[in-house]
Amino acid sequence: MGGDHGPSVTIPAAISFVTSEPEAELILVGLEDVIRAELKKHHAEAHPRLSVQHASEQVTMDDPLEVALRRKKDSSMRVAIEQVKDGKAQACVSAGNTGALMAVSRYVLKTMAGVDRPAICSILPNQKDGPTYMLDLGANVDCEPHHLHQFAIMGSVLVTAMEGIPRPTIGLLNVGTEDIKGNDVVKATAKLLQADHERGALNYHGNVEGNDIFKGTVDIVVCDGFVGNVTLKAVEGLGRMIGNMLRTEFKRNIFTMLGALIGGGALKAMRNKLNPSRYNGGSLLGLRGLVIKSHGGADAYSFEWAIRRAHSAAKNDVLAHLSSMIADLMPRGAEASVVPDSTI
Repeated sequence: MGGDHGPSVTIPAAISFVTSEPEAELILVGLEDVIRAELKKHHAEAHPRLSVQHASEQVTMDDPLEVALRRKKDSSMRVAIEQVKDGKAQACVSAGNTGALMAVSRYVLKTMAGVDRPAICSILPNQKDGPTYMLDLGANVDCEPHHLHQFAIMGSVLVTAMEGIPRPTIGLLNVGTEDIKGNDVVKATAKLLQADHERGALNYHGNVEGNDIFKGTVDIVVCDGFVGNVTLKAVEGLGRMIGNMLRTEFKRNIFTMLGALIGGGALKAMRNKLNPSRYNGGSLLGLRGLVIKSHGGADAYSFEWAIRRAHSAAKNDVLAHLSSMIADLMPRGAEASVVPDSTI
């Protein structure tokens, strides 16, 4: 029911997904009459792998957190997350209010041991033809060094589970690669990550800059949610602008249209790689359950990719990997509470 478009986007995406994944089953949570009407519209009301779970309320995009948490206890968002808690579903996918999704997920599922704040992690393309994982992308706009440290640990575990890389490289997003660059929080975080690197717990590369995200310099880029979300939205906007500009220029005259025809294969391949829709779906890391956040403005194609992220995470048993490896890597007690001098 969430996002800018609700069932008109999520239902077609769900139908397309289960059609391509014969072993997958989806529970569609929300206003039953509305969902069944949309299923009927797409001739899928009797699909054997699509079931409907009624929820009488909806969390709107501008609902305060208190409303989502305390007043709307039968919201589609909460009921969907409870399906995960009760073991009826292996993952939850939502395009709804990000703050509400994070708050309700934390309340219902709780965080893993040692995790203070869950973080949103997603992937971006790079020139090495692989993904660059980046977190946090908007869950935590104000962070302390130990939060960024935890994000790095969770990101490392996720990449190991999803990509099969034993020691993924971690970069700390900064305004320069030199150790003297950055604010106090970033400098203090670098010390924590360097200490982990020296004891063999993490593979810390060092500071990285914005252009390193797309160079593929590291497997994981760590930053606070304010920087991450601004970066993500700017990149998506740039990708769409380039696509629109290319379409306009290639339609300018007969010669440019001929050029587009000749180079059509390469252009299509580039468009597919750079299409922001293919990278939709951020994992809420650090919870005792899999929750995937889709962009609120996602279309059906984009939302289907978010479902695919959830399916892939469940199939790769990411939650079990996260639970065991985070328990081993996450600092405890005195080690966790140490604050480097530079932050005092």
